[in-house]
Amino acid sequence: MNILDKIIETKKLEVAKQKKVVSEAQLEKYPLFSRKCNSLKTNLLKQGASGIISEFKQKSPSKGEINIKAKVEEVTKAYVEAGVSCLSVLTDYEYFGGNLANLSKARETNPNIPILRKDFMIDTYQIVEAKAYGADVILLIAACLSKEKALELAKKAKELGMDVLMEIHNAEELKVVNDYVDVVGVNNRNLKTFEVSVETSVELSKLIPQKFVKISESGLKGVEEIKYLRKHGFKGFLIGETFMKTDNPGEACKQLIKELRK
Repeated sequence: MNILDKIIETKKLEVAKQKKVVSEAQLEKYPLFSRKCNSLKTNLLKQGASGIISEFKQKSPSKGEINIKAKVEEVTKAYVEAGVSCLSVLTDYEYFGGNLANLSKARETNPNIPILRKDFMIDTYQIVEAKAYGADVILLIAACLSKEKALELAKKAKELGMDVLMEIHNAEELKVVNDYVDVVGVNNRNLKTFEVSVETSVELSKLIPQKFVKISESGLKGVEEIKYLRKHGFKGFLIGETFMKTDNPGEACKQLIKELRK
């Protein structure tokens, strides 16, 4: 059993437990549920957009603790001031140290920017939950979803007015992408070996249909990599550890965007 399999097994138990604590009907009454979502796709396609999707991430299975003391309100506010196109907030606690409270805090601090709920979505309940806590975008990971389940989840997100980001790791997983998806993300990290290569994005970019906005995820460190990926049609770049491992993630993000705009 690889790490993704372990995470999904844990997630099934978490979701089943949470459903007993708060019903979908209750979630739909949360104040943030009725708000109109900000579009990730629209933001990435704006003239002059940085394309940076900056992530609030405090730990990971591969790196352990990254920045446990960071405050989500401070970091995400600084990211937005730096000129990012979207925020990504981890809500998985067991493996990534995240939580839903961080998502709602990020939303309250930054009302006008798209926010991605970064988690392992396996049930439509989680999508209702994401909307209730202030997310605009959900992540679907092709590696852990059947074609049918991915369609069900993406359709539910669109019904709620949310954008859908589908993450793939290889060409085979493109079969899971459906017409309800707005953005296709290529994860440069091999889930079996944890090795990272931006060439994964370059190779898969040739296979992703033009109608989808493309983003590259994992292992992105500098301006040259981003400029290289832009030449291959990528509009977005999800960056977490590169910023979060510094003493001042917002400043690190600001400097990168400043260099990109030169």
